Amino acid sequence: MAKAKTKKSVTKKKSVTKAKSGKAKKSTTKRAVKFRPMNVVTSPGSPAEKYYRGMAAPMAAIVAATASKFAPTPAHNLINHGGNIIQDLVYTNFYIGGASSWAASDIKNIDDALAAAMADTNLNNVMMQYFKNKPITTTFEPSHILPGARPSQFSQGDVEQLVNSLFQQGALQGFDFGSTVFNFLLPSGTILTTDEDPTAAISVGNAAAAAAIPVEDEASSLRGLHGSIHPTSKVTIYYAIGVFSETRPSGSDNGIVAFDQPWKNIVATLYHELNEARTDPDVEDAIRAGSSPNAVKFLGWTSAQGEECGDFPITEAGANLSRVMKEVNLTIGTRTVPIQFQYSNAVAGPEGPIQAPHV
Repeated sequence: MAKAKTKKSVTKKKSVTKAKSGKAKKSTTKRAVKFRPMNVVTSPGSPAEKYYRGMAAPMAAIVAATASKFAPTPAHNLINHGGNIIQDLVYTNFYIGGASSWAASDIKNIDDALAAAMADTNLNNVMMQYFKNKPITTTFEPSHILPGARPSQFSQGDVEQLVNSLFQQGALQGFDFGSTVFNFLLPSGTILTTDEDPTAAISVGNAAAAAAIPVEDEASSLRGLHGSIHPTSKVTIYYAIGVFSETRPSGSDNGIVAFDQPWKNIVATLYHELNEARTDPDVEDAIRAGSSPNAVKFLGWTSAQGEECGDFPITEAGANLSRVMKEVNLTIGTRTVPIQFQYSNAVAGPEGPIQAPHV
């Protein structure tokens, strides 16, 4: 792959896993939106959660012109708006910040556990309800480390610029863009924001340090998001990005810390994002369309409140994230993987692995 170093020790080249902000620069161009579906993951009770829930709430008006021990919440059931969904998903991981920013053991743990979770039969049994109970598959392609230094902050504008750069270089050749999600993983210490402008924190082959932003800025409690870009009029590329969620030496958290090791937080984040990307891949086009009724036609499965399949479980769990973020047994074997329970219409709430699909 052009200008990307393949981590051969993580996954053999032909091996695939299959299964049936402070003061970040502000954009000078404002989106005319009062409606924004939640394609971001936020800390419960944080300013970010309040901000993005406020923009997602008006969706019901636009449409009109479980984990055990949770009370059923049918008002948050997901609605099929008729947009694209991805039954047979392909994904690959790009590690940002160069090899010096990552421990080889973390890369291996993330790649292995995420592939196992996305391939797991009992976990997929929950998600099949959004695909007319037809089998869903996931294929993991080998991961890559991107060259460059560790950025202190990374914006949505940065990741979109990076995706476009990789596309223009031909580094994404061989993938079916209609069914592929490109995951970008931020290293320890890097803060994610939804600023639409690039921060100049990173580019392929060249990186410069950017000033850190306060943790309680509007978007700084994000731990992940997914979206898409259109590098040409006929091409859509889907991406997701995950934060290295951890407790810092100062005692503050970057992202959401739910497990005893950061790599587990990353796996649960990307499990959330990949399931949302497969059930609502074109959400970014809905956001770009703003408050127009035409925005809805881009949506796959979202609630009347604008939530995707991973969103309401986080809100409902509140400060007790262990209710929905758990290490669960795989269907085959005794190994566990860290995941986040997804919203299930069948139980009107968060749901973990089940032995058979809902009828």
